[in-house]
Amino acid sequence: MASLSALELAYCAMILLLAYGLRGSTGFGGSVGMPLLALVVPIKILVPAWTLLGLVSSLAILGKDRRYVDVKKFLFFIPWCALGVAVGLYFFATLDSRTLLRALGLMVLGYGAYFFWTTLRPHAANGPAPRFLSPLAAWLAGVVGALFGAMATVFFAMYLDVKTMEKSVFRATISAMLLALCAGRGLGYWVVGEFTRDVWIAFAMAFPLMLLGIWAGDRIHVKLSDLAFKRLVCGVLLLCGIPLLLR
Repeated sequence: MASLSALELAYCAMILLLAYGLRGSTGFGGSVGMPLLALVVPIKILVPAWTLLGLVSSLAILGKDRRYVDVKKFLFFIPWCALGVAVGLYFFATLDSRTLLRALGLMVLGYGAYFFWTTLRPHAANGPAPRFLSPLAAWLAGVVGALFGAMATVFFAMYLDVKTMEKSVFRATISAMLLALCAGRGLGYWVVGEFTRDVWIAFAMAFPLMLLGIWAGDRIHVKLSDLAFKRLVCGVLLLCGIPLLLR
């Protein structure tokens, strides 16, 4: 981290504020910052530090919103995600991950575009998503999390189907899901000794910027109407789909 120039540090600060502003306002979208930070921060430092930031940011959101967590959806998600992790590990060994990522990116962009259309024509598509979408999205979250360590929260958002959820419930539930994912991943990194001195330095440098982004995002969240919140989620989905296509 000491080798980063002043310009690179300013770039990292800007990306952190953007990523965690999205995280604070919608409950997800922070992972869009990870591929942008990877341009200047070594991946061996970035991934464990990002896991710590995800853990702490989830706790920050759940500190006051935990009563909004949809426990039923949270518990239903776990076995499907676990199955996805198992399949993701198999794909990691046998498939071209770049091709798979691009296919998933097209899926996310397609879903984001469809979802935005429903906000423009609410009477044309105001019912819940098809039943198969929730287990499929939970499974894909596990697959993507196992393969790439990031972007799984995009499928958390698809799983929760924000069309039928109040904005505080959506943000709290997706934060609980991310907390569980980061805790499990963090335990794994700790076992294999990935939390090095450089990782803790990177986390300490990013921590105040993460808190500032969460605070700013929370102010936005409070002021948004339900329709504006849904359109913001659409925008974040579309934004997150682009890095999947470019990986």
